[in-house]
Parts: sequence; C-alpha cells; structure tokens
Amino acid sequence: MRKGIRMSKANYAKLIVSALLLGVLGGTQASGQRRQLTMLDQLSEGRWELRLRGERRQVERICLRDGRGLIQLRHPEQPCDRLVVEDSPRSVTVQYTCRGRGYGRTHIRMESDQLIQVESQGIAGGLPFDFAAEGRRIGGCEQ
Repeated sequence: MRKGIRMSKANYAKLIVSALLLGVLGGTQASGQRRQLTMLDQLSEGRWELRLRGERRQVERICLRDGRGLIQLRHPEQPCDRLVVEDSPRSVTVQYTCRGRGYGRTHIRMESDQLIQVESQGIAGGLPFDFAAEGRRIGGCEQ
C-alpha cells in the first residue's frame, strides 16, 4: 500500500489558492516582458462602425483613439478594474468591473487592422447587455 501525504482540508484549500495565485502572478510576470493587449494597439484609429448582429441589427458609430476603447463599449471612459483573460496576436478577452456601475466581459477578434469581431456581455445602468458585432473602420473621426 502506498503512503501518501495527508493534508487537512484547510491546508489543501490553501495549497489550491496558492497554486492559482502563482499561476495568475506567474502569467503576469511572464507577460510583463511584453505589453499586454498589443493586438488592440494594431487597430487603426478613427471612426468605426459597429454593426450589431441579431434581432436589433442596429449600427453604432464610435471614434477610437486606440483599440482599447473597444473593451468597455457599454462603460465608456469609466474607471474600471480589468482582468485580461486571453491575450493572443489575433484576439483578446477582457473581463472588467466598474465599481457601483456594472461589469462586462468583451472578446475581440481581429481580422485586419480595419475589421474586427466583437462579443460583449455584462450589466450597465442596472440592465443586462449582450451583443455581437462586426466592426469596420470607415474613416477619420472628423467625418
């Protein structure tokens, strides 16, 4: 019979939390070598048109200084805490919390520097939101 290490439930829980924190912090340190969300920095600034899919099929136009403005479309320019869930060369996923004003999770996939796919869901103004859209750069912001 093999002898194993016996551990109390409390110590086991501490071990799991420590491992999770090491994974999160380890990932942060490794990515600290390069800037996070660089895919968003590749998107062209200017006026973008977002065509929402589904029943609403509405069109929104926004002026982007940089692609990071796409993360919080339903919480624009609000100070929110962000957690980067995915950060790859062609897509990003960010979860954010705006204390007392809601939260969201946004996934952005880049097809080119002027064409993206966006999915976002969360709570804004006390109401849920959930949308998917295609975004295209249509010109400069002065238009």
